[in-house]
Amino acid sequence: MKTASDYDARRVTDAENQEPAELRQLESGPSTAVVDEDPNDVHFFELPGADLSGEELAVTVIPQRSDEFTCSSCFLVQHRHRMLLSSSGRPICTDCA
Repeated sequence: MKTASDYDARRVTDAENQEPAELRQLESGPSTAVVDEDPNDVHFFELPGADLSGEELAVTVIPQRSDEFTCSSCFLVQHRHRMLLSSSGRPICTDCA
């Protein structure tokens, strides 16, 4: 049979009971770092079955409507009711303002 646990009681960890560890001193001498990477060595990761060289992207482009504008900050097409003018007079959306 399990005993009841007092979940409101303060939990004491072993770290609180131990004396604080001393910090080791850093050497003030010159340090040498060894870098084992070649900047010209580029790693490419290929996923299995991810050969998309023969695929073509087909996208239908819808022209901008008369009640839309392109935000000069985020370059998203927005509806005219979301348009504000920036300090330079360019149209920006309410999200970028």
